[in-house]
Amino acid sequence: MNITFRQLRLFLALAETGSVSAAARMLHVTQPTASIGLKEITDSVGAPLYEVVARKVYLTQLGHELAKTARAISDEWEAFEQQVHGIKGLTQGKLKVAVVSTAKYFIPRILGTFCAKYPQIDISLEVLNRDGVVKRLEENLDDLYIMSQPPLNIEIDDEIFMPNPLLLVASKNHTFAKKKNIDLALLKNEKFIFREKGSGTRMTTDAHFKKLKFKADVRLELGNNEAIKQAVIGGLGLAVLSKYSLADQTDKDDVAILKCKEFPIKSSWHIVSPKGKKLSPIATIFKKHLSEQAKQWR
Repeated sequence: MNITFRQLRLFLALAETGSVSAAARMLHVTQPTASIGLKEITDSVGAPLYEVVARKVYLTQLGHELAKTARAISDEWEAFEQQVHGIKGLTQGKLKVAVVSTAKYFIPRILGTFCAKYPQIDISLEVLNRDGVVKRLEENLDDLYIMSQPPLNIEIDDEIFMPNPLLLVASKNHTFAKKKNIDLALLKNEKFIFREKGSGTRMTTDAHFKKLKFKADVRLELGNNEAIKQAVIGGLGLAVLSKYSLADQTDKDDVAILKCKEFPIKSSWHIVSPKGKKLSPIATIFKKHLSEQAKQWR
């Protein structure tokens, strides 16, 4: 087979965008040029690598393997470029980070201090639910992943860098809002608003209640913290939320943190990467920056 590095990048762009036209735009070439290049790659391999159904590209099994190989080669090349820049006394390149949605309340601020220190680094930040982040982790699409519940079925390198206490909250008008030392048994008749099954907050909360043999009466399951906070403010029930999702003044004015002896639930933020993945120089610097910032916050 005779496939050039540029062709590998084209195929990787196709795999990441799911579109020939989008891949062409990513590499700054025309769509006909991209189509010809992809045909040459397929001809060189001698087997179908993708198919187009309703204008959407779907990779074959062999196509997924080629994309995986192309990504590994591209990552190695980017790491080499970063090492060259480092020798020249420069810090530039790209950092790709995927985080669960609750981390959006603090990660952008940490990225802000990082970019202020290293202005020539380009940042790609993906904010998804836990399932989305785990999927990107499985496919090794990013440098680092931030979550509170790392997967158990994937071999990973995992480092805890900051506490993530989960708080019991209610509307400021709730009868428990000003009560001290609330016993968990008093909550058996309360309605709860939970994150969707599979989220890190939900997994930790379910495990905590199971350990205490407490069965919550779930009224609603919602897919994001903002919707849950509004439901709580509206008096629809109690909720368990990360401390970091209650950061702004509006939340503090409208939401009461209940003083229950079984709360807060202890949880942590984790920096995760595939087991044995060789981090790029920039990813290594950012990982250190995360830990330093976390110490300041604590």
